Parts: sequence; C-alpha cells; structure tokens
Amino acid sequence: MTTLFAGLGPHAAYILGSYAAMAVVLLGLTLSIISDHRSQKKALAELEERGAGRRSRP
Repeated sequence: MTTLFAGLGPHAAYILGSYAAMAVVLLGLTLSIISDHRSQKKALAELEERGAGRRSRP
C-alpha cells in the first residue's frame, strides 16, 4: 500500500479520495436507476391490471 502512495506522489490522498467519491456517486446513481425501474414496472403493471393497454396493441 505504501508503494501505491509513493507512486502517486504527494497528492495520493486527494487522488484516491477522488476515485472513492466517484465510486460512491456511481453506486448511488446505479441504485437510483434500479429503484426507479422497479417502481415504473410496478406502476405499468397496475395500469395494465386496470385495463389500460399499450397503444401499440391493435
């Protein structure tokens, strides 16, 4: 681990912190997209149960 810090120079903490922050943001966005997808599928299923069909069906 010290070799990693030595290779990045005096700004190693900033660089690794930036990568960690980016990973957290990407994870949050991914979880948000998955959650929204599930709620949209649920809403669509409820609409179809009530008889609202898709426009592309004849």
